[in-house]
Amino acid sequence: NYIYIHLLYILNNLLMNNLKDLTVIIVTFKTNEEILFNCLDSIKKEVKILLVENSTNQEFKKKIENKYNNVNVILSGKNLGYGGGNNLGLKNTKTRFALISNPDVEYNKNFFDEINLYLSGKVNFSVIGPSYNDQTHYLPYGSFDLSPNHNKFDEFNLKEVDFVIGCSMLFDTKNINTEFYFDENFFLYFEEADLCRRIKLMNGKVFCSSNLLINHLGHKGSAATDPQYSIETEMFRNWHWMWSAFYYKKKYTNYFYAFFSLFGKFIRSFIKMIFFTVIYNKKKQTMYYARFSGLLNSMIGKKSWYRVKSLFD
Repeated sequence: NYIYIHLLYILNNLLMNNLKDLTVIIVTFKTNEEILFNCLDSIKKEVKILLVENSTNQEFKKKIENKYNNVNVILSGKNLGYGGGNNLGLKNTKTRFALISNPDVEYNKNFFDEINLYLSGKVNFSVIGPSYNDQTHYLPYGSFDLSPNHNKFDEFNLKEVDFVIGCSMLFDTKNINTEFYFDENFFLYFEEADLCRRIKLMNGKVFCSSNLLINHLGHKGSAATDPQYSIETEMFRNWHWMWSAFYYKKKYTNYFYAFFSLFGKFIRSFIKMIFFTVIYNKKKQTMYYARFSGLLNSMIGKKSWYRVKSLFD
């Protein structure tokens, strides 16, 4: 029965192309050009792409739009982060369906043929996340309480999950009834879990698809690929990971639960920061200082303010 239904949808995809109802949104900031071009080249040329560059780089805009006829570049004027950049893209999207994509994602050749199944309007969903070609180390979805997911893939090759990883997310905007998409208090990390949680609280459906396949390089979407910024990006990631972890826990429980659940990490980060300072291990000292500082700032109610000046002007 599953095979029969899927064959019908494949036939429908051949007869009807729904890609005109889709916009791919990609947020960039000093992204490695080769990585970005690999992403853009993996997207079918008939699909509209809205690229949000978190800067004022007119030269970048001109270069990309001259190279790709299906790409429109918006310059945000400043670094809005992942959530803010995608919100800007979504505000400027005119199609019903939007595919949020990191620039370090490459789509399988049949990805945009398979996605037609979900753009027909016959499948009821709010968010669908793809699967990785290699799931050896990471799953493309997660659980709010860290429990294993025992749901099976259905006849549409979908499995209901709590949240999907934010590197690639298909939205049916008609079925997302939240007041806003991404919470811009997060600058980095936990934005997708927060959005999926709000969607599910409003009885929306979040799925992972086994037929939509991608390669995700991971941590390659910005200037992090430049070795001269290795220590700065290490600090940036760790600071925001801890800030966002506390904010997320506080948002869905309460301050005291968040405080006591992360207090151990707070103390360990402080001790390790001192230890690696004493033995002159700059990278590790920076990492644990960033964790300690990010958590402290979140605990005392400061906004997610940290930026690395030389990297995030």
